[in-house]
Amino acid sequence: PKPFDHYIQTQGRVEAEDNILVSAKSMGVVTNVSVTEGQQVSKGQVLAHIDNSVIVRSIEAMKSQLELANTVYERQRNLWDQKIGTEVQYLQAKTNKESLEKQLASLQEQNDMTRIKSPINGTVDDVMVKIGENIAPGMPAVRVVNTSDLKLLANVSEAYVTAVKKGDKAIISIPELGKDIESKVSFVGRTIDPLSRSFVVEVRLPASQNLRPNMTGVLKVIFHSESSAIVVPINVIQNVNDEKIVYVAESKGKQTVARKRVVKVEGVYNNLAQVEGLNAGDRIITVGFLGLNDGDAIKI
Repeated sequence: PKPFDHYIQTQGRVEAEDNILVSAKSMGVVTNVSVTEGQQVSKGQVLAHIDNSVIVRSIEAMKSQLELANTVYERQRNLWDQKIGTEVQYLQAKTNKESLEKQLASLQEQNDMTRIKSPINGTVDDVMVKIGENIAPGMPAVRVVNTSDLKLLANVSEAYVTAVKKGDKAIISIPELGKDIESKVSFVGRTIDPLSRSFVVEVRLPASQNLRPNMTGVLKVIFHSESSAIVVPINVIQNVNDEKIVYVAESKGKQTVARKRVVKVEGVYNNLAQVEGLNAGDRIITVGFLGLNDGDAIKI
């Protein structure tokens, strides 16, 4: 008897949790691109500028009008405090000032929209705009990727929908890295794809400079572990007349004979099979078992 793991094996792909195509919020001509591929950027950093000359002139004009409106308001308020003039004059001056303040705030917000900013901390993966190009809202400008938060997505057959659970141990093999990564299942999809008859499994990956989005990997999800199981090499199990059989060596008087045992395979892992129908201590014939019949005398 030995510990034995039951697992599902499938292929998956590495994805970044934050893999964002940053687009413009306003229409215009690109006047400056301030980042290059591979550059580290922080959240809120300006990646590119769109021509804002018209808005800047409007802001300057609005500031002049607001300055005058503030002066008129202050003087009208002082007069009203001294009970000079009418309340209507005071309220008109106040309303005019507040209206201009709101218009100025709106222009400044429009001016801020001419700056394409990074929404996350990450690395610039692709710059798709050039100086002089026209850009519109929704058009991709820069791709920013945060490779410190990666996951592996894989599709698992619906046959295992009740077996796989969040928290199950997972082993990911990335061929390019040449090593296995141990993690746990972080998400199990609740819907079945009608075409592939599978559901999505997600496994979080540790931060690594060598991991890249869209890498492929082999995922093994260990959904059940036996602490004490009867295990034999998978290659000694034969399929004969729709039965799975194993030959064991037994002593019969002075002879050693082969005995056929019908077994039930409970699971396969790492070229080993957990079986029912054998006992601890049975001597399994591992070489020369092909062509044997039950009761044949054998030499070891």
